[in-house]
Amino acid sequence: MSEVITEKDKEYEAQEQASAPGANQPMEDRVNNRSLRPNSETFKAFMKTGWDNQEPAAEPLESSKFTPARLEALGRAFPGERIVIPAGQPKVRNNDCDYMFRPDTSFVYYTGLGQDYEAGAVLVLNPVDPDSDEAKAGRTHTPELFVAPRADNSTEDYYRDPHYGEYWVGPRAGLKELAAMTGIETHDIAQLADALGKDVGSEAGAVRVRVVREADPQITSLVESIREANGYADPDANEADDDKLHEFSSEARMIKDSFEVGEMRKAIAATKHGFDRILATLPEVVDQPRSERKLEGAFNSVAREEGNALGYDTIIASGEHAPILHWMRNTGVVRQGDMLLIDAGVETDSLYTADITRTFPVGGKFTDLQRRLYQAVLDSADAAIAAANKPGAVYHDMIDAVMVSVAHSLEKLGILPVSAEEALKPDGHQQYRWLYHGTGHMMGLDCHDSHHARNEFYPDSEFKPGMVFTLEPGLYFDAADLLVPEEYRGIGVRIEDDLMVTESGEVKLMTTFARTPDEIETWLAAHGPEHYFDSFLAQDAACA
Repeated sequence: MSEVITEKDKEYEAQEQASAPGANQPMEDRVNNRSLRPNSETFKAFMKTGWDNQEPAAEPLESSKFTPARLEALGRAFPGERIVIPAGQPKVRNNDCDYMFRPDTSFVYYTGLGQDYEAGAVLVLNPVDPDSDEAKAGRTHTPELFVAPRADNSTEDYYRDPHYGEYWVGPRAGLKELAAMTGIETHDIAQLADALGKDVGSEAGAVRVRVVREADPQITSLVESIREANGYADPDANEADDDKLHEFSSEARMIKDSFEVGEMRKAIAATKHGFDRILATLPEVVDQPRSERKLEGAFNSVAREEGNALGYDTIIASGEHAPILHWMRNTGVVRQGDMLLIDAGVETDSLYTADITRTFPVGGKFTDLQRRLYQAVLDSADAAIAAANKPGAVYHDMIDAVMVSVAHSLEKLGILPVSAEEALKPDGHQQYRWLYHGTGHMMGLDCHDSHHARNEFYPDSEFKPGMVFTLEPGLYFDAADLLVPEEYRGIGVRIEDDLMVTESGEVKLMTTFARTPDEIETWLAAHGPEHYFDSFLAQDAACA
């Protein structure tokens, strides 16, 4: 990877004209002495000539048909106020290397921009004049997007700016392109500070400002300074106001529109393909060192081929790793006879993700014990779906049904130290030892979406059409758990599906592939050794 030129390089360019590189300079400056760039006027002129035009094409995104309604709802919730939603900045991985940029979730939801289109951009909703024709027509705000102009080959930043320079990052969408993609009026980011401070005050008729404060600390600091200078000097009160904005965005995302449901279906389909590739790879890696990682790589390749990236770090947990809830090291060996737990999701280019878990017997067939444990988990999932479809059911009823079913299954298996009835009392809950995590969550742009919603919206709400969420019961018997028979130790089972509430109010599975033990065995058989080698030979023949 090419070394990124920082601001210190610019400082150093002045130094190099007065002294030999590296001479009598402190170490913190010397570390940037590996990528010196020429700074003569001749070179600058030379770098601006001889380039073909690279005007990026820009068409309206499909999401742009849906964002106006989202923006209108947001504006109605905060009349007369200026709303500031930053995309955020890249996060440092180490030294001058960043993680792949992913914009803030609220920014994605209200602009429709996915992937990594515009680090540093800021969406602003400006309140309209209450006496204007717009206000009389029912409009509350005008959305505006502030972005950096293109640093194309007509500019010096083309080759000098590693963040925006197109010599570094390739042709990128600028003001004109992002306006076409989003349908939102777009301005130079240099105008942002003046735009945010306009008419701000605490007097009647003045503008108040709220910001999604977690997205970009620099923008939050700018907003705070504007508020402090204009009568809003209480940081705790400001933070509480900002929290209400974040809360509203979380709650708005709980009900998916048809675009979002379509993106979720794409994510689920791609995730299924990822599981298929894992199972196709499985026969060749069993008993090999780090075979968990080899399976992880198989899934991750699909995530990049068919989507933007992973929705979250993939869990490939075989044998005694399967009961470890967040096993993401994936350094283990997948052995014959193991139960293999895979928790994975593909994130689409629009940044909607799936979240699915399946548990497989590595040998292709469940043993009697493995089948009993798997069926116990499946029974709890089916009980939860049945509970969700009762009249007047709320989200938490589904979770309660899981724990009731698990308690009775553990009693039948002879593991629960008390009766299921005792365990289900408020001062009991012994079953939680073997299922301690939450058994479902909202999902969408975030794997665990709507996290800032109030309890009355989730988890204490009735099911509403457009809700999309997971259901993920499990049973986990740690290798060190002395309260279970030895044959149970080192076995973990989780079944996680993505569900949605239909227009009729029915809670239905979105993941319709292989759930029962028989279906799992059939799925494995379809990707067994014979299938794998047949596919391999077919590829060889095609290349011959």
